[in-house]
Amino acid sequence: MAEKEILLTPEGLRKLEEELEQLKSVKRREVAERIKLAISYGDISENSEYEDAKNEQAFIEGRIMTLEKMLRNARIINEDEVDTNSVSIGSTVLLRDMEFNEDVEYTIVGSAEANPASNKISNESPVGRALLGKSIGSVVDVAVPAGTIKFKILEIRR
Repeated sequence: MAEKEILLTPEGLRKLEEELEQLKSVKRREVAERIKLAISYGDISENSEYEDAKNEQAFIEGRIMTLEKMLRNARIINEDEVDTNSVSIGSTVLLRDMEFNEDVEYTIVGSAEANPASNKISNESPVGRALLGKSIGSVVDVAVPAGTIKFKILEIRR
């Protein structure tokens, strides 16, 4: 079975590589020291510090495996691939919420990079999916649990 392609911007790639390096070079060493210290306390069968350290080690190793898999399957969306005539992954889109007459700006990214708090939304999210392929002036209806939101595309940038 083919593994899912992970779409990343150059910035997203850099962040994942930095996280992986931090986990491998710093966090692994820190948790190994915690385990070593906990073992020095004696009987590990009732040693909560040892259990906590082992659980953290398992989490770190799992995250390392996940990041390595993501990076193996990454496809980088370079800025020159982003078309300003229609919304695509990597586009920054200025929208007008038609109900509240307010403007909002989103950058469309792959799901691995999505961070709604930073206005980075996934191409797989309802809003991201609705915007893909649309052009300036288009009005899109987005089905959300609370009903439908209408957005008008005001601007598309790289």
